[in-house]
Amino acid sequence: MNGFFDMPSDLQHGYLGLIGLHLQEALLPVAIGLVLALPVAQLCVRFNWLYPPVLWATTILYAVPSLAFFVVLIDYTGQSETTVVIPLALYSLVVLVPAIVDGVRSVSPETNAAAVAMGIGPVRRYLTVELPIAVPAIFAGLRVATVSSISLVSVGALIGNQGALGNLLADAMFYHRPILAVSSVVTTAVLAILADAALVLIRMLLTPWLPKSARRARRGGPQTPAGGEAADAPAAGPVAGGAADARTTAGSAL
Repeated sequence: MNGFFDMPSDLQHGYLGLIGLHLQEALLPVAIGLVLALPVAQLCVRFNWLYPPVLWATTILYAVPSLAFFVVLIDYTGQSETTVVIPLALYSLVVLVPAIVDGVRSVSPETNAAAVAMGIGPVRRYLTVELPIAVPAIFAGLRVATVSSISLVSVGALIGNQGALGNLLADAMFYHRPILAVSSVVTTAVLAILADAALVLIRMLLTPWLPKSARRARRGGPQTPAGGEAADAPAAGPVAGGAADARTTAGSAL
């Protein structure tokens, strides 16, 4: 591991400094993307016809190579952190917008009707009713966007020392020090894993109302209950309720 933490002087940062810069360039675009995605997703929920063109637009933006963005932006923002942040923020929209839309659409009509009956307006209902219920879906999108952003920051090495840990890949070839490439790859992977774990923890803290069985299922598939019939009892409620709803619907139709 000799040289793993020994950074070349041309990077102008030590090992911890590169980690901080990498996290800054990776998390800031996700935060900006989330701020942009929240109102866009709400418009897509309110106006269903708007969702397909928004989804197409975000997909097209994601398909544009980052190098093409750099070529266009570098005349306006120069070889700066902003040149890296803007494309990454746009890339995050292709994940965040569908995640928020799906999460908000998962809110039952009965819940929205109850909020309307209580006199809660559209904006307040979106912020205090729909978004809290959509937290699991939103955080699923945030996890993908964050890990992707942490990986893509390294592309910033193409426009100077804006790739954070990605700059080590170029220096590994320039100085003939393969250990720098290993340091870059391993550290980036560890950061992605830690960021994902932190988001899972935050999501669990924000959703104490989620059943523990649902949390286990989200982490790694269904778990075998220890208690046979007692464990099956809670599941019977939704089934019975669904059967009752079906009978009610059939009776109404007749």
